[in-house]
Amino acid sequence: MSYDVLVIGGGPAGLSAAINVRARGRQVLVVSNPLEENPLWRAEEVDNYLGLPGRSGAEMLTAMRRHAEQSGAEFLTGKVLSALQMQDAWYVSVGPEMYNARAVVLAAGVARGRKFPGEAELLGRGVSYCATCDGMLYRGRPVAVVGYSDTARQEAEFLQKIGCSVTYFDRPRRCEIQGTDRVTSITCDGRTVPVEGVFILRPTMAPTEIFPGLAVEQGYVTVDRRMATNLPGLFAAGDCTGGPLQVSKAVGEGLIAGQSAAAWAAAQERGARQA
Repeated sequence: MSYDVLVIGGGPAGLSAAINVRARGRQVLVVSNPLEENPLWRAEEVDNYLGLPGRSGAEMLTAMRRHAEQSGAEFLTGKVLSALQMQDAWYVSVGPEMYNARAVVLAAGVARGRKFPGEAELLGRGVSYCATCDGMLYRGRPVAVVGYSDTARQEAEFLQKIGCSVTYFDRPRRCEIQGTDRVTSITCDGRTVPVEGVFILRPTMAPTEIFPGLAVEQGYVTVDRRMATNLPGLFAAGDCTGGPLQVSKAVGEGLIAGQSAAAWAAAQERGARQA
């Protein structure tokens, strides 16, 4: 599927970006986790959002999502695993599917937590970030799911349905993945289980894992006043660009990022017609 702009993240920054892309007549796809997994959803009361005091986080997110839907933005529940820039567009993998867009807005929030010991070394050799992508490789085998979201349980259920013997670790504090050439076991919070596959399902991935070469400073994405990153056609907004982590900041940055991404897509389209 092709779009003018693809937005990664369905929080205030991503929804603001989507609305502003649509305001400029461009097609936009928002890829995100369910609203209930956004940290703002759990806020009992937000008092510092201009003109709308006393709203709960759930009320604010629901209203913002409804606004974006009414503007014509399209939505897809899923997790972006990787992105590759080609001459004509960005190609973005969401689970097992591939989408492309002339511009991308990264608004996925902050990736919390460091990699586990053994995670990077055994990635692709038993460690995976997507059960629906790689699950069939482990059919009939013992696997572990390390889940940090409600949707992680759904992926664990998928693995069980295709015949995997699944051990589920719910938001463990410490994990270590063992193995030399392949995964042989995992230890989480003191419990060791022999497995052949480990599926680590976090709400979001670090930006540099999705976009190799992306400039960051102290873990936050570096942007200019147009919310443009160092990678052509990639813009960023919200918590991933640094503090303060506030709804109003996220919405403002999303507005600018959406406008910039729409302008980039229009320029790319003009260039393609003239070529």
